[in-house]
Amino acid sequence: MSTLITPSSRRQFLTLLGLSAVAVSCGSGGGGAAKDQAKTLRYQGWAGSVILPELAEDLGFLDDVKLKWVGNTISGPQDIQSAATGQVDFGGAFNGAVVKLAVRKAPITAVISYYGVDKAAYNGFYVLKDSPIHSARDLIGKKVGMNTLGAHSEAMLDIYLQRHGLSQADIKKAEPLVVPPVNTEQSLRQKQIQVGVLGDILRDKALQTGGIRPLFTDYQLLGDFSAGTYVVNDRFLKENPDTARTFVTGIARAIEWARATPRDEVIARQIEIVKKRGRNEGTAPLKYWKSFGVAETAGRITDKEFQLWIDWLAKRGDIEKGQVKASDLYTNEFNAYSRKDKADKPSAAKTTSKSGS
Repeated sequence: MSTLITPSSRRQFLTLLGLSAVAVSCGSGGGGAAKDQAKTLRYQGWAGSVILPELAEDLGFLDDVKLKWVGNTISGPQDIQSAATGQVDFGGAFNGAVVKLAVRKAPITAVISYYGVDKAAYNGFYVLKDSPIHSARDLIGKKVGMNTLGAHSEAMLDIYLQRHGLSQADIKKAEPLVVPPVNTEQSLRQKQIQVGVLGDILRDKALQTGGIRPLFTDYQLLGDFSAGTYVVNDRFLKENPDTARTFVTGIARAIEWARATPRDEVIARQIEIVKKRGRNEGTAPLKYWKSFGVAETAGRITDKEFQLWIDWLAKRGDIEKGQVKASDLYTNEFNAYSRKDKADKPSAAKTTSKSGS
């Protein structure tokens, strides 16, 4: 992972990036000419997983926009902070984390939803089968392992405890701890934590092994919803509007491709991507993939996906009531997906992932 980029060096870097060209036919007022726009986007991946931009690139949906992997992360808040400071060109996080960063006047805008919760894609809070934990009150004084703090899992824990009548004082006695997702199951089984948050691939793998049970899930709490968005630095959007449109629309097409394609084919594609990118990762967990969980067509964003977390953060005292408006946090301007794109086939000329380059 690159070191923090200073404002001066970031300006120099963006100037160099500006020398790259994209040949995109549509333009946007206020941005540079298409030939002057950046066409390589730096990003952080997730070990053992294929993120939607990687899938979009492999399917040929990003046209001549390329991705440059600079490392992995396990933290959405860290990822979007890196986007805000210019260390990467886009980052993704839970929408509550996006709200908190925006309140701090970070120059970012959410452009597309990339993960969510449904019957197939959800996070569960799991305990050992013989655990004495059976209720919200049993979590007082217990260690709860999750991928990062201040994001999706901590919000779900907070909501669960609130809905079961715990006071703020008691809620604070439950102890969220950062545990890398790939280590959560092992930490739970070794009793280093009493509760582990497991989602999707890692959840189903752990359930197949047996010996654990769910205390609750985010799907049980809130039903279907898009939970996280990709954000892009405002300066990048202003200087590279055509690149941004190609990038966002490509992700939108990948969302709908995954929704319409048989599950086995989506899994096979992801396994192929992981093998090609050469990051020394196993592919076995990918067979448990079921859904990206994005609720809205093509990942388009609505006010409700942010308002829930604005209200929650205000109730917690993390932000002031009325401090931020949901509509100020996102744009669908760069999402040019249309329903006719459903019939599009992956580009035969661009089936090789460049993510590991």
